[in-house]
Amino acid sequence: MKNICFTACETVEIVVDEPEIPVSHYLRQPQRLVRAIADSRLMTPLPKDRYRLRMRALNFMEIYEIQPTVILKVWATSEGTVRLHSESCEIRGVDYINDRFSLDLVGKLAPRQRDGKTYLEGRADLSVTVDLPPLLWPTPAPLLEVAGNSLLKSVLIRIKQRLLGQLLADYRQWSRSNSEPKSAPRVGNVWTG
Repeated sequence: MKNICFTACETVEIVVDEPEIPVSHYLRQPQRLVRAIADSRLMTPLPKDRYRLRMRALNFMEIYEIQPTVILKVWATSEGTVRLHSESCEIRGVDYINDRFSLDLVGKLAPRQRDGKTYLEGRADLSVTVDLPPLLWPTPAPLLEVAGNSLLKSVLIRIKQRLLGQLLADYRQWSRSNSEPKSAPRVGNVWTG
């Protein structure tokens, strides 16, 4: 049996134009970040800051199609730093792999001030350890590592693209809706002559 580990890392830096409310206030609601990085049809909120995320099906070396389902804990600090960590993972599609598979995802997104500007700086590290099915045992380890690392990198890049495309738009919308003055109730028109 061959045990192999795949790894990938992705960083992000986003300049944030803070309209009325600092982005750190927005980030204290980590469920908004989860909605920004994941398709709502694939995500289920769970108690205690946890989410079940069904990832899209992945194809490994044109041999196996797998669909990971990950339980993520996502929380925010009082400074607005969002952290996430995988707690468990299930692989649908190949029972052999599911029984011999572990996934570890750790991520962080934090606001930083630099040169009078606000940035969101983030990093995600993803690692997978798996006992390979016998069908893959004859495959050279370097070839497997390249394929596995590339697959993990593509997962992180997809998450990063959603983050870049969704997070700032959601932040701006949230900021507008939370900073608009509440209009006073209308009593009626009073005419004087």
